[in-house]
Amino acid sequence: MALRREPHVLVVGGSDSSGGAGIARDIETISSIGMRTCLAVTALTVQTHEAVKAIHPSQPDLVADQMRAALQANKVAAIKIGMLATAEIVVAVAAVLRENPQVPAVLDPVLASTSGRALLEASAIAVMKRSLMPLCRLVTPNFIELALLVGSELAVDEGGAVWQGRHLLATEAQALLIKGGHASGPRSTDILLRRDQATIRFDSPRLVASMRGTGCMLASAIAAHLANAKPLEDSVREGKLFVFEKLQKAAE
Repeated sequence: MALRREPHVLVVGGSDSSGGAGIARDIETISSIGMRTCLAVTALTVQTHEAVKAIHPSQPDLVADQMRAALQANKVAAIKIGMLATAEIVVAVAAVLRENPQVPAVLDPVLASTSGRALLEASAIAVMKRSLMPLCRLVTPNFIELALLVGSELAVDEGGAVWQGRHLLATEAQALLIKGGHASGPRSTDILLRRDQATIRFDSPRLVASMRGTGCMLASAIAAHLANAKPLEDSVREGKLFVFEKLQKAAE
């Protein structure tokens, strides 16, 4: 089948019944970049645009089996990981990544919803850092997620965020993209940190627009460009431009 030969992005994440985030936003983003998707659903959620009302995690073995079936069925050229819900699911996903080290993975460390509902068990954060993050080509925390991953206070400025990122990079991550959406000021700057390489900043005007799922969009766009064989730096640049253009339309 021709479909088997086309590069796919394997999306590993939770549903969002409102369509504002989660795998609905992932599929929309990856498809708009011209890539195909396949899926491993980690949780079913009941959500509106205002609140997460219920979370029903998948069985860890089911998540791993979905991933393996997608990898067997398609030419998976990148993996995008979002909501994981439980420590057991984190371990299951990490096991499949270890079986497929040639496929770059982008981890959006979804720890809580926009409304504040926890989307990952607190006990699973340490498991994510130890078992999953070292296997991922890129991890994309915002300032809040970065502080939780490091176990520190929220950074008050870019310098503090970079210090936290370097700490995480030294032990748990291959590369970090620290998202600047929660910072202040007229510019929104995302910071790419890699071991033994210069820091790269991706800068754009800060827009007055509200949109759910921008973190999903960014990680999915980066994964789509990686699947299209673009280098990491170029994939990040293209991903940030994609999100900026979406926010620009929302602000009109």
